[in-house]
Amino acid sequence: MVTAGKRDETGAARAGPSDTGPAYSGTASRILDVAEALVQTRGFNGFSYADVAAEMKITKAALHYHFAGKAELGEALITRYAARFAAALTAVDCAGAQPAAKLDAYASLYLDVLRNQRMCLCGMLAAEYQTLPHPMRDQVIRFFDDNERWLETVLAQGRSENTLLFAGTARDTARMIVASLEGAVLDARPYGDTARFQAATASLLAGLSPGASKHPQDSPGPVAAPPA
Repeated sequence: MVTAGKRDETGAARAGPSDTGPAYSGTASRILDVAEALVQTRGFNGFSYADVAAEMKITKAALHYHFAGKAELGEALITRYAARFAAALTAVDCAGAQPAAKLDAYASLYLDVLRNQRMCLCGMLAAEYQTLPHPMRDQVIRFFDDNERWLETVLAQGRSENTLLFAGTARDTARMIVASLEGAVLDARPYGDTARFQAATASLLAGLSPGASKHPQDSPGPVAAPPA
């Protein structure tokens, strides 16, 4: 909820401490946009409030008006990012696609991030996990747990319908998918090559198909974009 009666220097309603990510508006939302881009390209430890202030051409005091400190800003970043990711997964579910198509759509969420020359926000933060404030650490873990649970449900459905084939449990396979996609983004980033990511993803998802070929050259093409 936006705190009633409080206005920032632009006249927009000021976001209160209990806000969720999607509820931020005005200057607070723009601060999050700039900070998110900085985290996804430099890492959380690779930018300061001065960098955000310079990008937005406002004072650091104005930043502190919205977010008391960098830790609070980081928490808001994860909350908003996780909410957007969850909304995208809900859209995939609502589209009524088959399990294999849902996995394609999930992989495409990572592809979209890479196309913008960024890393998954929580993937980047995971690399800095030991240096993050404890509340941010908890949120990073929650993000991955939520993603794994969604994938586990999709995988279990696919196995029951004989449209997906995998060894071990759905939970272990879900964890493997998340780890593989995060790693594929990391591997493709230095090359600036989305095709590199798509090839790795195609092989990963082909391996979950009951009719998967044993030969890498027979793997399917790039994954489809997720439903709007």
